[in-house]
Amino acid sequence: MNIYIQIAYLVASILFIAGIKMMNKTKEARKGNLVSSVGMLIAILATVVQVQAITLVDILGCMVVGSAIGLYFAYKVEMTEIPEMVALFNGFGGLASVAVALSDYWLKTQEQAINVDAITAVSVALSIFIGGITFTGSIVAYLKLGGKISGKPIMFGGQHMVNLLLLIAAIGLTVVSIMNQADPIFILILVAVSLLLGILTVIPIGGADMPVVISLLNSYSGMAACTTGFVLNNNVLIVAGALVGASGIILTQIMCKAMNRSLVNVLLGGFGQTASAAAADGPEITVKEVGVEEAAMLFDSATSVIVVPGYGMAVAQAQHVIRELSEQCEKRNIDFRFAIHPVAGRMPGHMNVLLAEANISYDKLIEMDDINDDFSNTDLVFVVGANDVVNPAARTNPQSPIFGMPILNADKARTVIVSKRSMGKGYAGVENELFGYPNCLMLFGDAKQTITKVVNEMKEM
Repeated sequence: MNIYIQIAYLVASILFIAGIKMMNKTKEARKGNLVSSVGMLIAILATVVQVQAITLVDILGCMVVGSAIGLYFAYKVEMTEIPEMVALFNGFGGLASVAVALSDYWLKTQEQAINVDAITAVSVALSIFIGGITFTGSIVAYLKLGGKISGKPIMFGGQHMVNLLLLIAAIGLTVVSIMNQADPIFILILVAVSLLLGILTVIPIGGADMPVVISLLNSYSGMAACTTGFVLNNNVLIVAGALVGASGIILTQIMCKAMNRSLVNVLLGGFGQTASAAAADGPEITVKEVGVEEAAMLFDSATSVIVVPGYGMAVAQAQHVIRELSEQCEKRNIDFRFAIHPVAGRMPGHMNVLLAEANISYDKLIEMDDINDDFSNTDLVFVVGANDVVNPAARTNPQSPIFGMPILNADKARTVIVSKRSMGKGYAGVENELFGYPNCLMLFGDAKQTITKVVNEMKEM
């Protein structure tokens, strides 16, 4: 029987790798998700066959209840709330690692009164430590993303020193718990320290850095699962956790590069506080406003249009009406594409998800590096809810906190229309120089409502 279980685990691992590989391309992402899901189903069934402590009926009951909860939230949660849901997924993954590692450790050291080997003990400590940080850190990220607590950095004096002391305490507790396995108090204190450290690690990180936080917490959940695999001696859990952990770290590095920030800089937090101070000394910006009718005329007369979506599009839920706008433009043989910045939105790939949900063709979603050279030859750029990712200050103002951040070259187009509710700053807390450029026009109002009016005007032309 064991050989068949290992073969099933091997097949599941191969499907995990193939699924993640497919997710590298937008067109194959859905298929990759399905392939990975099949791999997970095989891994679960192979594990269930080995279980003897509880009955098959109990296991199937848990699977049915879990699946029902998953389906409920899959239908209930709006696409605009996906970042919050991803944060919760990461958190529950970390909590599961803590629960599994702690229960296995308790069973062996307390109920069976045996000492586990050093490798297993270290794996337990790492599972608890990383999983605990992932759980509470993800909950804080969820609360920030959902607006339930302030998205601004929450700082206090000596914060970094407190975090360092907690880290040292965690290492000390790990050593002591290995040496005194009969006394559970040390491992329980480690649980509390890891949960507290998760909160203190994420609260100083502002809304502008949420894409990095989401991908980093995803990596943490994978590493926690991997170490739990060593605790349970489960090969497929080790492989799956390692894949998630490694891919999450790579994605985190991509996010940091897209913002010209180091991971250490992001984790130390406070971004936005210094930004606001720097922005106060910036030049006053004079903007030119455009009406709905004039905007419709500009679209109608253009030969090429690039849309730059941002988080404001998600808030306004304007993705569907933008699809209608694209249809009107394509009827006029206007080249219509979307420029996607890596950190647009509140999680990696946020804009791609929203636009795909509106049935916009994947071929029209172009990454920053592939489309940046085309802006100078574009008649009209339509910025919808984006701010920092099109701010020329990143290229022109060495005093700006976003200086050096790779941006979309929207300002180089012949005409730029920016759809915004107001002149509010982006999450970086700096004024957008683009709004004062002579080729930039501001279309104020709710994005969904104003774009709907533009589409209606175009239909009447």
